[in-house]
Amino acid sequence: MEGEFADNIHTSRGTAEHARADDGRRDTSGDRRMETALPVWSDRLGLVGKCDVVEFLADGTPYPVEYKHGARKKWINDDIQLAAQAMCLEEMTGKSVPFGAIYHASSRRRREVAITEELRQVVEACVAEVRAALRGLTLPSPVNDKRCRECSLAELCQPGVLAGREKRRSLEQTLFEPDGERK
Repeated sequence: MEGEFADNIHTSRGTAEHARADDGRRDTSGDRRMETALPVWSDRLGLVGKCDVVEFLADGTPYPVEYKHGARKKWINDDIQLAAQAMCLEEMTGKSVPFGAIYHASSRRRREVAITEELRQVVEACVAEVRAALRGLTLPSPVNDKRCRECSLAELCQPGVLAGREKRRSLEQTLFEPDGERK
């Protein structure tokens, strides 16, 4: 929302990995046509973006491949990003995109992701939440958990400071209440 960005070792590695994937080349050899750095959009969702790689199967079905630097994460955000790309590709091509893949560069392995109805609903919900935040002009509270330790925005966001404010506010509200009446 604020247009802020800061690099750290993880974002720098990701940038280097994407430079290899996003070189704009086309490959028509084999049974799949491959496009890199393919711009995508969805008027219905109001999304624009760029797919790292899209493989087009022999029948023209798009198969998006998202490159990630690290090993497989336990968070769903990579799958949500891939599903949003699939939904954009569906709107653009008129073809169903039932699967895509996340390529994890550190393990050099692909993980196929089914673009399920549930995952599509998560994309829709995320889009709605982001739009609401943009309309309200208020940032969500920092999560202040172990994800913050590796985040490139930790210095800008300062989740510990903001968490301390919330704790202080809570303590102030209960400061003069008898012990038996604390909430």
